[in-house]
Amino acid sequence: MALSVREYRARIKSTESMKKITRAMELIAASRIIKAQQRAQAAAPYARELTRAVSAVATFANVDHPLTREPENPKRAAVLIVTSDRGLAGAYSSSVLKEAERLVEKLRGEGKEIDTYIAGRKGEAYYKFRGRPVTRSWTGFSDQPSYEVAHEIGAALIDAFLEEDGEHAVDEVHVVFTRFRSMLVQEPTDVRLLPLEVVEGESKPDSAEALPLYEFEPSPEAVLDALLPQYVQSRIFFALLQSAASELAARQKAMKAATDNADELIKKYTRVANQARQAGITQEISEIVGGVNALADAQAGSE
Repeated sequence: MALSVREYRARIKSTESMKKITRAMELIAASRIIKAQQRAQAAAPYARELTRAVSAVATFANVDHPLTREPENPKRAAVLIVTSDRGLAGAYSSSVLKEAERLVEKLRGEGKEIDTYIAGRKGEAYYKFRGRPVTRSWTGFSDQPSYEVAHEIGAALIDAFLEEDGEHAVDEVHVVFTRFRSMLVQEPTDVRLLPLEVVEGESKPDSAEALPLYEFEPSPEAVLDALLPQYVQSRIFFALLQSAASELAARQKAMKAATDNADELIKKYTRVANQARQAGITQEISEIVGGVNALADAQAGSE
């Protein structure tokens, strides 16, 4: 059934209101992406130097640390899934959850039980709706993560990894997050966090170059005890920053698409409303002409 011109105008008005909202959210996301990228760049030097320090200790000190020790027969793994707290970000959360499902299926195929840790309300709601257990969750910071949150998450995962006999003791820790490649590309990624595989940067020194000598104070074991937890927390913080930038980029793209769709709907409704108005005018003219003709025929008959 065709709608009236008044109803089309009401739809145009509501669509214009939605367009204003989506446009505002697009601009907000665009402004926050810059800040998220700046935060990630600012944290990069610290993470790089910390990686070099940990690599130096692991390379030049033959120390067996619990966080770097490979278990002989791993039976249980913890998976941290980083999602968003809010929606309207396209397929951002669903993509990282699909990557997490793929990782969980792979780990279960290796005979490992899974403990799930969630960051973000979307992931929490996903598991709650399906009745799946969640060991622990953190929410309320997805687009603006802080190092304090990364420290708390890292401490919980390290405690679970170091715990030998307990309900939530694990042999491996994995992190699933979205890596920010560019404004157009955000890639869901899974990384094994524990046990640590400390790898130095891509640039390697020349073999003829003399390697520097290191002295550890008070001891290599004490240095590792202090550095490795910070190294784990810095990698979690990096994952949170990458996920925040990816979420904002995905939200900007989704809101831009919504704004463009609103423009198309407004054009469509305007065109259809004009057609309906013209059809109404044509019908009224036809009725007037028909009435005049009928009146003329009646007068001619009476004469």
